[in-house]
Amino acid sequence: MTYGKLQWLRRATAALSLGVTLSLVAPPSLMAATASVKKKSVAAQKVKAKVQAASKARAGAPHAKRIGKKAVLQANASAARPQSGKARRAAVIAAKSAAVAGGGLAAASAVNAVDYKSDAASSADELPRLSANAVFVMDQNSHEVLVSKNDKAVMPIASLTKLMTGLLVADARLSLDEEITITEDDLDIYKGTGSRLSVGTRLTRGEAMHLALMSSENRAAHALGRTYPGGVANFVRLMNAKAVELGMRDTRYVEPTGLSVENRSSARDLALLVAAAYQRPLLREFTTSQSYSVESGRRVLQYHNSNRLTADPKWDIGLQKTGYISEAGRCMVMSAKLAGRQVIMVFLDAADKSARIGDAQRVRRYVESVASADALERLAWRRG
Repeated sequence: MTYGKLQWLRRATAALSLGVTLSLVAPPSLMAATASVKKKSVAAQKVKAKVQAASKARAGAPHAKRIGKKAVLQANASAARPQSGKARRAAVIAAKSAAVAGGGLAAASAVNAVDYKSDAASSADELPRLSANAVFVMDQNSHEVLVSKNDKAVMPIASLTKLMTGLLVADARLSLDEEITITEDDLDIYKGTGSRLSVGTRLTRGEAMHLALMSSENRAAHALGRTYPGGVANFVRLMNAKAVELGMRDTRYVEPTGLSVENRSSARDLALLVAAAYQRPLLREFTTSQSYSVESGRRVLQYHNSNRLTADPKWDIGLQKTGYISEAGRCMVMSAKLAGRQVIMVFLDAADKSARIGDAQRVRRYVESVASADALERLAWRRG
């Protein structure tokens, strides 16, 4: 290319950059060269724009991801935190908006999954309203407290006492086949209650233990303490020593049946007793059997479990005990499998039998709803 053509090409290129049209009188060869330069310049600008856009996207991706994750966390916290339905819904909607703005559709999808969880958890946000004056519910394995209400209040415990009576007899490894006789010493001196086990009735220690734990038979329970080595006085001393060993600091026993109002404990203490008793297979068997019969002279006495939930197929109860005197109200302790967890439940001073059973049913629904909400939360995180 000659020097003149080269100079003209430089001026033409400069003119193009300023939007000036080339002269139509320019030589065809120069026009072709100019067009080639223009195409290369436009292509280079497009490539540069794409590179810049990709760089911005890469630079902004971590930030968007952080915003999206933050939005999911906010939504999850809002769903798990006890609050009104309107407030929870508003919090989740706000988190969704933040996710769309900062984290994109993936984050919004994750928040949406948490939103489903929040709806399922609405019933788990609030603790159940229970009629019993003292309640303590905990995971038997992790010791996580699930529900508590006046759990340290010390009050009469009625026949829940018999669970400690059975624990001592089981641990003493006394012969369950040894025959014992009901005597006048076993009569109720506190409330004057009666019994189908008349004075002179003979039964084995195992039978007496079964009736005391399953049907709350008072004379059978007292006979177990009376025939223990050292008699009732030593038996009561060992009951209190065992309570101290288990960490039951607010518990005191004065006799083995629970008829005395001086047998006192707290819901939290009794959960420790349930956990210890559950480790004895014999106590699990006797407390959960639905019926049992013993011979008394020419009669056959049929007994049934004092807790009707043991006959309910919807319940998987590993150990239980009920109790009642007027000063203690309706009481019940259980260890049951709920939503895959072994859960200890203690209810003290409920108004009546139906209220006691109703409390247990409400606690069960609450534990199951919490488990369902937790499962949906894990699913939301996996999808997010």
